Parts: sequence; structure tokens; C-alpha cells
Amino acid sequence: QVLLEESGGGLVQAGGSLRLSCAASGRTFSSYFMGWFRQAPGKEREFVAAIAWGGGTTKYADSVKGRFTISRDNAKITVYLQMNSLKPEDTAVYYCGTGRVALSGPYDSWGQGTQVTVSS
Repeated sequence: QVLLEESGGGLVQAGGSLRLSCAASGRTFSSYFMGWFRQAPGKEREFVAAIAWGGGTTKYADSVKGRFTISRDNAKITVYLQMNSLKPEDTAVYYCGTGRVALSGPYDSWGQGTQVTVSS
């Protein structure tokens, strides 16, 4: 029921920054959490960051703490991922998801994904 539209991916050099956006829409919006996941070629999809709409509590993977920041705009029903100090190992397809259980998941609605490529 929840439709997600992602944007903001691209190609950047190591140390650069990108901001990903995920806009949510739908007649029924009952998700309590929104999160970002990523999947690199040959690897499983992994958790990156999540935020609770009520209260704004956040959670981050250890690999991105201090570099990535998740935020949301309630008026736009949009979640952002500010990615700073990017590293080549951050290269992946980034997906936005929604869930109703916990910050760490499960997430059962997904966007189409946006490619992030970090060159060295």
C-alpha cells in the first residue's frame, strides 16, 4: 500500500557526499519506521540506518556511524540519508523501506533503489 520513490544516487569520489531522498505516498500510511538498506554486488542486503516517525529515534549500522545521518520531513512524508566521507566500500544500491515493528526491521515495503558509486 505504501509507495516509495527514491532519488539522489550518483557517482562521487572518496570523501565526497550525497544526499538520498525517499518520498512515501499511499492512501493508507501506517508504517512506524522508515529505513535505508544497501546491497552491493554479490552481497546480501544490509541495514544502514532507520528512523521512527514518532519521536525521531534513530539507529545506525556501525559501519556508517559518524558519517551518515538519517532524517525525515513529516510535512513531505520523506526520509533522507545524508552521506558524508564516502568510502569505496559504500558503493551499493541503496533502498528505502518501511516497517511497523522496530527500527531494525522487518521492513516489508521497498523502493526501486538508487545506485551509489564511490570511486577512489
